[in-house]
Amino acid sequence: MNSTSGHDMTGHGGHGSHGGARPGGLSVSESGYTLELDSAVFSAGVRTVTFRVTGPDGRPVTEFTPEHEKKLHFIAVRRDTHGFQHVHPVMDRKGTWSVELSLEPGDWRFFADIHPVGHHGTITLGIDASVAGQYDPRPLPGDTRTARVGEYTVTLDGELVPTEASDLTLTVSRNGRPVTDLQPYLGAYGHLVALRVGDLGYLHVHPEGEPGDGTTEPGPGITFMAAAPSGGTYRLYLDFQHDEVVRTAEFTVRATAAVPGSDEASQDASEHQHHQHHGAHAHH
Repeated sequence: MNSTSGHDMTGHGGHGSHGGARPGGLSVSESGYTLELDSAVFSAGVRTVTFRVTGPDGRPVTEFTPEHEKKLHFIAVRRDTHGFQHVHPVMDRKGTWSVELSLEPGDWRFFADIHPVGHHGTITLGIDASVAGQYDPRPLPGDTRTARVGEYTVTLDGELVPTEASDLTLTVSRNGRPVTDLQPYLGAYGHLVALRVGDLGYLHVHPEGEPGDGTTEPGPGITFMAAAPSGGTYRLYLDFQHDEVVRTAEFTVRATAAVPGSDEASQDASEHQHHQHHGAHAHH
């Protein structure tokens, strides 16, 4: 996709060993850009969140390069990985953004995914917020390959592999029938965010192909290329649009080696990681 400059397959940040990358959203400030909330404490309910992104000169940034049809993507999720929301705030002329969120009591993490004009690529900034009230943290859902959203069922095929790019295919059906007329959402048939359980490290992965390219079908399958920056458990959130409504399917996935115990597979993986480390951006 022509809007993926600066997003590599493994998230944001510098490359580590073996082709991994530090996930985004772990810091409130990066490359001189800082996320500032007007308030980090809220009461429960539908609330307006206002914030700004300041640049290296300390002033609010007002010029952004659109990515996936938006100048800023805002993600909110409670620290227990529930309550995920992907929204698109509105900015005033002075650089203050505002957006409504549905907030339950607890500890939250907010992410701003941006590409400031003049910066070489995208940045994901993260900040903590608190919602007052009785916090009832919910257990992490177990490994799930099937998600149900109303009449829709989404199944996940493929493995999330540490430091190695692999395909994940999400297949959408409605009342048992494959959905073959998905609608474009943010320039794609699906939008997938992955968060690492434990620190909510943010991976923004991208689908292979795009609507109108002559080869990408509007369902039932949506294929993404992704690589986990490390082993561990991840929460995946797929936004897809059908019948003019955007829905979110959620999954819990464990990132493990492709074929544990296989020397040949380990050698292949090592070679793949070496090539990926030196050419991850060539996929774009």
